[in-house]
Amino acid sequence: MTSLAYAYHHTIAFEETNVVGNVYYVNYLRWQGRCRELFLRDHAPSVVAEIAGGLSIATVRVSCDFYSELRAFDEVRVEMRLRERNQNRLSLEFDYWHELPEGPRLSAHGTQDVAFMRREGSALSPTHVPDELLQALEPYRAEAAS
Repeated sequence: MTSLAYAYHHTIAFEETNVVGNVYYVNYLRWQGRCRELFLRDHAPSVVAEIAGGLSIATVRVSCDFYSELRAFDEVRVEMRLRERNQNRLSLEFDYWHELPEGPRLSAHGTQDVAFMRREGSALSPTHVPDELLQALEPYRAEAAS
């Protein structure tokens, strides 16, 4: 059984492809960021407000494994889950589902680690993950691998 995932639906445009017609790899990372930001908008709006007050969400690691190509006008569903929390950091995972008439096909899988920091002048210091975000992410916790 798969855990609940926050989903971002995207239609691929020509501008996201390379000269041979498939999606340029950096766009998968861009979609991770967009999915994460839309989650904040939809489920933790006070965190968005805290960013204006000095909170920083620093991406410290990102990866993506590719399984099949995506092309212009393909429909993709990016699903995000919380993999782990460790002090001021969160590990997120992303599945990229190519929406096909015969059913979705997993096209890629990515991960992202983010650290929560507080800006004080020109310095950044570690800070706690906001409670609203932790509560919002709890239903989206990835199931542990067997």
